Amino acid sequence: MVSAKIYSQEVDKIVIEQNPGDKILKKSHQTARCSISMSSHLVHEREQDDADIERYSKRSKVDNDVQESVGDDTSKNSSTPSQATEHILPPSHALLGIPLPDSFPLNILEADVGISEYIGREEAKIEGIIKQRFTDFLVYEVDQDGKVLHLKSLGKPESPKDEKDPEKTSSPEHVVESVLPAKDCTAPLDKEMAEVLPAANSASAKGETFPDSESKTQPKGDSWPEHFDTSLSAFLDGDKRAALKKIYLEGPEPPRVSDNGWAGRVASSNSADASSEAVEVPDTQIKRDNRRGRGGKRGGRGAGRGGHTDRREDTRRVLSEPITSKDTRTAFHKTIRELFGGKLETETDASTPVPDEGSRIIIKWATRGSGRGGRGNGSFQSLTCGTVLLISCAGGSTRPPRGTYPPYIHFTLQKTNRDTQDALGHLARNLHVNVKDLAVAGTKDKRGVTVQRVSLNRNNKTVEEVWKLANNLGPRRTLEVVMKQRGERGIRISDLNYRKASLELGMLKGNSFIITLRNVKVASTETLDEAMNTVKEKGFINYYGMQRFGTASVPTHSIGLALLKSEWKKAADMILQKRHGEHPDVEAARDAWLVERDLDKALNLFPRRAVAERCILESFKKQKGDTRNVMGALSTIPRNLRLMYIHAYQSYVWNAIVSERIRTCGSDKPVVGDLVFDTSKDDVDMDVDPDEEVVDDDVVEEFGSSSRSRKPYRAPRVCTLTEEDLHKYTIFDVIMPLPGTDVAYPGGKLGERYREFLRMDGLDPDNFVRKQREYTLNGSYRAILHLPKELSWTAMRYTDPDVSLAQSDEDKLLGFDPPVIQEDGKFMALQISLTLGTAAYATMALREITKIDTSSHFQTGLTAAAEDQKYRGLAAADGEGVTPQAVM
Repeated sequence: MVSAKIYSQEVDKIVIEQNPGDKILKKSHQTARCSISMSSHLVHEREQDDADIERYSKRSKVDNDVQESVGDDTSKNSSTPSQATEHILPPSHALLGIPLPDSFPLNILEADVGISEYIGREEAKIEGIIKQRFTDFLVYEVDQDGKVLHLKSLGKPESPKDEKDPEKTSSPEHVVESVLPAKDCTAPLDKEMAEVLPAANSASAKGETFPDSESKTQPKGDSWPEHFDTSLSAFLDGDKRAALKKIYLEGPEPPRVSDNGWAGRVASSNSADASSEAVEVPDTQIKRDNRRGRGGKRGGRGAGRGGHTDRREDTRRVLSEPITSKDTRTAFHKTIRELFGGKLETETDASTPVPDEGSRIIIKWATRGSGRGGRGNGSFQSLTCGTVLLISCAGGSTRPPRGTYPPYIHFTLQKTNRDTQDALGHLARNLHVNVKDLAVAGTKDKRGVTVQRVSLNRNNKTVEEVWKLANNLGPRRTLEVVMKQRGERGIRISDLNYRKASLELGMLKGNSFIITLRNVKVASTETLDEAMNTVKEKGFINYYGMQRFGTASVPTHSIGLALLKSEWKKAADMILQKRHGEHPDVEAARDAWLVERDLDKALNLFPRRAVAERCILESFKKQKGDTRNVMGALSTIPRNLRLMYIHAYQSYVWNAIVSERIRTCGSDKPVVGDLVFDTSKDDVDMDVDPDEEVVDDDVVEEFGSSSRSRKPYRAPRVCTLTEEDLHKYTIFDVIMPLPGTDVAYPGGKLGERYREFLRMDGLDPDNFVRKQREYTLNGSYRAILHLPKELSWTAMRYTDPDVSLAQSDEDKLLGFDPPVIQEDGKFMALQISLTLGTAAYATMALREITKIDTSSHFQTGLTAAAEDQKYRGLAAADGEGVTPQAVM
C-alpha cells in the first residue's frame, strides 16, 4: 500500500504547465495518471453516494461477429486501451500535446478534454478539496427576474376551496395564484396580491378592469409614475417622453375613430376611451363576428382567449433620436423592457439607416397587446381575466371549475446527488406521467444539492395530487414521515402553483452557488486574496467542465464523435462497454450481455437509470435477438441523451481551441482574428448576453423543453476583428464557435487549428449536415471568458470532515441542526459564494482558484490522502472521549 504522505507528495507535483507541448506537461500528466492509480488503494468515499452511478454508462461490442474478441477481453476483465486496435479517445487527442492514457481503468483528466490553461499566476493558488460532501456544493437557480430560488415550505399545498366541502378554508391568495399566475413563478403571492381579489370582484361588477400587479415597477391602472420620466430622460427628450406617455395611457388598443361606416365598432366597456354612446354597427357585421367567434355571447377569440374584439392596425410609434453608442442602445432596450414589463417593445428603425450618426430605436405596443396585463381583455394573462373566477364565485364557491385552472403546475425541486434527467425520470414515474411532460430552465450538477424550478403539464392533476404523488404519500410513507424526514432518493419538491405556460431551457439568469473547499492550504493571506480577486476581477476561462464528459472510463465525447461519423456499431459498443468501479448490479448486467449473451437476463439486471443501455437491448429484443439494426437501436435512446453525446464532442473541440487561444494570445485583450457578435445593425444587440451561450434549436430541446413558443432559430451574425476594431471590444466580447453548419471559424492560425482538429477526427469542418437530421447541428457560440456577477468568501475552521459546514434548504425547513463551525478547529475551510450567468461551470471557477484538476476521480484521490480524514467521525464520538488515533 502506498502511504498517504507519498501520495500527497506526488499530488504536489501535478501542475499543468502553460506550455502543454513541452516535456514538463507530459511528465506532469503521467504523474497525475500514476497518482490516480495509486489512489485506488487509499480511497475512502468522500460521502456515501446513493447509487452514484453515471447514468450514461456504456460498453463495447454488440454483434456476434465480434463476440470472440469481446469474450476474451471481458472474461479476463483485463481489457485495456493498448489492447484495442483503436484508442477510445478521439484521434485529435494527439494535438493536445500530451500522451494517450494507456492504463486501465481509463481515468479521464482535464487535459484529455482540452482544459489546460489559467488566467492568474499558477503560484497564486489555494489548495483545497472540492465536493467532499454533497452540502459542500449548493446550487440555487436564478430566475428571469434575478431572484435566487429557495425551498420556502414543505407542507401540502391547497387549491381553492371546493364548493362540495365548505368546511375547508382557502385564502384569496390561493384563488388568485391558481387562476391568475403571476410573472414570478417562484414565490407565493404577497399581501398586495391577496388584496386584489375583493377589489377585482367589485371592479368586475361595475364592468371595470383591474391593474396588473405582477411587478412593483409597473404602474397600477392608468398611472405614469414619476420614476418613468427619470429613467427615460437619459434616452428621450421631453416631447418624446410625452408622446410615449400618451401612447401608454391609451392602452394597447389604438383610439377608435368613427367614420360612420364599416369601421364603426361597439366600444368595449374595458376601453379607456369608451364613451356612453354606442356606435351603431350593421347587423351583418354583428352576425359575422358572432359566427367567427370574435365577440358576443359565444365567447370567441375576444372573450375566451385574451384576444381583442377587433384587429385594427396600430400605427402609434415613438422614434428616438439617433444613438451612436451600442451600450446606450442596449441599455435603452433593457430599460423599456423593465419599466413596462414587456407591454411595450423596441426595435431598430431599419427604414432610415444612418450608420454614421447612429441608429434610431422604435418604441411601440407589443404585438400581443394586453397579453401581460394590459388594458384589453386577457384570460390568464392579466387580472382582468378574473371574470372566469368571478362567474364561479357567483354560484357561492371560491373555487373555479377544474377545467379553468392553467394547464401547468410549477414547483421547486431540490435534488441531492442526482443529475437532472435522473431526477426528472424519478418524478415522472412517481407522477405517472411521461418525462416529456416535465421541463426545466437549465440542468444542474449531479454531485451536490441543487434547487431549481420544474414545470409539469398537469393533465388535470391538482397541486395536492402532484405533491402527494411526488412525496409517495400513502400507507408505506405517512404524512408524518414526509414532514420529518428527507425526501426519498434525494428528491424533494415544494412551493407548487398553477401557471399558464411551461418552462423552457434557457429561461433563467444563471445560478448562485455556496461552495465549501475543505482542507484548505494557502501560502499567505496575500496569496488567498490574489487568487480570489483574479476570478472576481478578471474572470475565468469559460471551459465546459468535466461533468460534460461523464465520470466513467468511456467519455461521452468519444461516443458523440462516433455518432457524428455515423459509426453506429462503434457508438453502441461504447455505450454497452464495461467500465471500472460500477455498481455490482450494473457489472452483472453487462456481463450477462457481453459474456453470456443472455439478452433477457441483461435487461432484468440493468437498473432503470441505465437508460441508453436498456433502450439498445430492448430494441434488440424486439428484433428477436437480431443485432444488425444498430442505428435503429440507437434511435430508441431518448433524443436528449443522444444529443448529449454530440454536444460533448463539440465541447471538447471548443475547450481545446480556447486553450490554444489563451496559450498563444493571452487572456487580457482581443487580438486580430478573434470573433465577436456583430451588432452593428442592432437587430440582436438587445438579446445577446456575453455571459450566455447562444444556442440553436437542438440545444434548446436537449432536455425535453418545448420550443413551440420560441422564435425560430436564426444564426447570430459575427465578425472577425481587424486591427481597426480592437479598441471597440474587450476580452469579454470574444467568442468561440462550437462546430456546426451555421458557424464561422476564427481567422488566422486559430481557424486552421480548428479545421485540423475536425479533419483529424474524420469530420468535414464545412459540412455538418447528416442524413439523420437529428445529428445535424447548427452550432453555436460561447464567450471564452466568464466574469462572476457576485463573488465573496469566508474562511472557517473545522476538525471532523463529516460535519457539514453548510446546510440545504430542506434541512433548514426540517429543523435539523445547523452547521457547526469550530473556532479552534484543526483545519481550514473556505466557503465561497458566487453567482454565475447561464451555461457557466462553477467547477471551472474553482479550478482557477485552486489550480488543481477537478475530475471526480482526482478529487476522490485528494480526499483519500487528506490529513483531515483521520478525524472522521470525531464529532459524533467526542462525547465518549475517543481520541483522533482511535478513529483512524
